[in-house]
Amino acid sequence: MLLSTDIWVGALIRRAELGGAFATVARKGDPRAGAVLVKAVDRRANTARLYSEATRGDGERFWMQPVRSDFEPDLDAYAERAARIDPDIWVVEIEDREGRHFLTEPVEGDPKG
Repeated sequence: MLLSTDIWVGALIRRAELGGAFATVARKGDPRAGAVLVKAVDRRANTARLYSEATRGDGERFWMQPVRSDFEPDLDAYAERAARIDPDIWVVEIEDREGRHFLTEPVEGDPKG
């Protein structure tokens, strides 16, 4: 059984805060079943990465980068387009001095874990 989105987002934010990062909900979606985008920002390097949840053919959940850019305005533009298509989507922003995302599921091409 999967957690409702609001509980999952709360756990991600808590995990990030325990790791010394700042995390916030930039856009709140459907509390029960909204999709989630996670933006991990590294202010020291002035870069960001966006992660979107996906499901493999075998049903395994993983995270991928829907935009290969590390330029924050590009990622914000993608999130805005996604919200117009899916008004139930959540956007979580994590600012970490190491640029970590704090996701526990597999992340495709993960440079920072």
